[in-house]
Amino acid sequence: MRVPALDEDAPAQSFASDRTTALVAVHTALPAHRYAQNDLTELIGDLCLPPGQDRALLRRLHRSAGVRTRHLALPIERYPGLTDFGQANAAWMKAGLELGEEALAGALDSAGITPSDVDLLVCTSITGIAAPSLDARLAVRMGMRPDVKRIPVFGLGCVAGAAGLGRLNDYLRGHPDDTAVLLSVELCSLTLQQRDGSLANLVAGALFGDGAAAVVARGGRAAGPEVVDTRGRLYPDTEHLLGWKIGASGFRVVVDAGIPDIVRTHLGPDLRAFLAAHGLGPDDIGIWICHPGGPRVLAAVADTLELPEGALDSAWRSLASVGNMSSASVLRLLEDIGRTGCPKPGTWGVLLAMGPGFCAEFVLLRW
Repeated sequence: MRVPALDEDAPAQSFASDRTTALVAVHTALPAHRYAQNDLTELIGDLCLPPGQDRALLRRLHRSAGVRTRHLALPIERYPGLTDFGQANAAWMKAGLELGEEALAGALDSAGITPSDVDLLVCTSITGIAAPSLDARLAVRMGMRPDVKRIPVFGLGCVAGAAGLGRLNDYLRGHPDDTAVLLSVELCSLTLQQRDGSLANLVAGALFGDGAAAVVARGGRAAGPEVVDTRGRLYPDTEHLLGWKIGASGFRVVVDAGIPDIVRTHLGPDLRAFLAAHGLGPDDIGIWICHPGGPRVLAAVADTLELPEGALDSAWRSLASVGNMSSASVLRLLEDIGRTGCPKPGTWGVLLAMGPGFCAEFVLLRW
């Protein structure tokens, strides 16, 4: 078969350039165990610090984290009983299945579809591991079709909510008649290391909360914001900044103080270039959905993009009310926009997050 010659003067276009992805429903599920930050400080100190150790740093971190309340997978009094990784992971499995099912059921109900309508299920979590994975167990538990496509994701961490939306968009451009679902289940409290007074562990104990969120996406025009484009950025020689050190006690967090500097150096130019490809700049964006990685990260994002005061208020509010829920955070923010009133048609939005790698992911939205 002869392949037709390409017209080198013709504009480069994707075969699916006219296809769109709509985010038609989002639902967040939070554990019932909700605590004020002030009530958690000393209890987390009991877990992480040896008796008699000075707690001035712990208390300062809790006061400055920007968190007022958080939800935990278990009642706080049960955490001392999780003495090894197996026990913590078993708790992640049990609570994760319950919260994951609640998030999925809520999103599917909001979209007006049933589990058997799902063609692709992407499930992300960096706070536990299982084989069969959460998505396999939930697909059977909820009555999805035996031929449902599944993609379990581990390792993306906080960026996985944004990256997951990007991969739904990639899939639906090739399968425009399908329905794809992203599920994030993050039970960060179950990774807290007992008797570990390191700065990274204390920061995690001050910032992170638990929750799950699910997004239903469809090809073609539908109610909800349209995914216009996505882009990821992986920064070389930054692997040491964020992630896990995995050992006998489970996931020991790595959080480097250099993260805000990387954000200031790279995020602004990269995001501006992404927007410029669509003839846009930061001033054209009406809605910013930014992962609430912590006060220093949010300040760095606002600085590097020269955002007006209040542009990241939704992220600050989310951080205060539920803490940093890793990959589920940006999905919860997306749900909040629908709750507070749909933006005017034509409004541009950017959803962005950062994660291990060190990396960033951008999603350009339009309502």
